[in-house]
Amino acid sequence: MENNPLKTEFLFEKVNYKILLIGLAVIALGFILMSGGGSEDPNVFNEDIFSWRRIRLAPTVVIIGFGITIYAILKNPNHAVVTVNSGETFPEDKAIKNFKNTK
Repeated sequence: MENNPLKTEFLFEKVNYKILLIGLAVIALGFILMSGGGSEDPNVFNEDIFSWRRIRLAPTVVIIGFGITIYAILKNPNHAVVTVNSGETFPEDKAIKNFKNTK
């Protein structure tokens, strides 16, 4: 049995993780903006729960944070271009051609 060294590599690059952490911080900021507005006395209604910050700003910040995290996941730092050789054949092609010829 050969002694194969175990290769460890991360799923994403360092840049992707930085962008991901920024996105998570933006999401956390949105939830912090959404918090509060409650009343200490349950018999008294506090209108501050319907403030512009909690209804418009905070959900928008959370959605922007989700967009940043999705971008971090989909970002490819290598920009590798994949080309396909048009003359390349696959084993499945032979089976399909044989199947078509038998009918």
